[in-house]
Amino acid sequence: MHILILGGTTEARALAGLLHGEHGEVRVTSSLAGRVANPRLPAGEVRIGGFGGADGLAAWLREHAVDAVIDATHPFAERISFNAARAAATAHVPLLALRRPGWVPVAGDDWHSAASLEEAAGALDGLGDRVFLTTGRLGLASFADRPEWFLVRSVDAPDAPMPARTEILLDRGPFTLDGERELLARHRIDVLVTKDSGGAATAPKLTAAREAGIPVVVVRRPPVPEGVPTAATPEEAAAWAQALPA
Repeated sequence: MHILILGGTTEARALAGLLHGEHGEVRVTSSLAGRVANPRLPAGEVRIGGFGGADGLAAWLREHAVDAVIDATHPFAERISFNAARAAATAHVPLLALRRPGWVPVAGDDWHSAASLEEAAGALDGLGDRVFLTTGRLGLASFADRPEWFLVRSVDAPDAPMPARTEILLDRGPFTLDGERELLARHRIDVLVTKDSGGAATAPKLTAAREAGIPVVVVRRPPVPEGVPTAATPEEAAAWAQALPA
């Protein structure tokens, strides 16, 4: 069986390890978008780069005799998820979406929900003057006209346009609670902006913000394409793959 895993997430790497390591009869190819300069590579075969849209992906599935696709991309990788749904339907290949559960506010949180980065930028009015922006290096243009000071954390250096008053912090999770507490205090952060990425690797910033009484603007994740089944963990996704007919 040949399974294509889309995504460079922690869950995608764990899934590749499960399928490649525990079930040697499974051929695993992981596809990475190529947006990170030095990605952490998963077990099994790896390809880097796009497919040329849904039609290109469908052609790749046929050419490489793929038996199933697991979309384990970032919860906000909306375009590739919808391309995967179209391609899988065209190529008549089963598709599963692996999505880590989203974050849930708890007592003491001051969360402000936003449907997009543009809406998140508008939500900053009156919330604070020193913003910790953790939405990644893409999409900074949505905040380019904002007057606040921004601390932007990303794995690779972002490109313009971006806010005029910006400090770049290059770092990769997982992050610790003590580290996030120190960062918020050192930079005198008074508002946090994040995407609802879920997972434990970047969650400590939410705890640190709650402890400091800092409001958090949370961008809601897009929905999984209609009709695509989902799994919450790599183990669930591996079980789905194992249950497929040979």
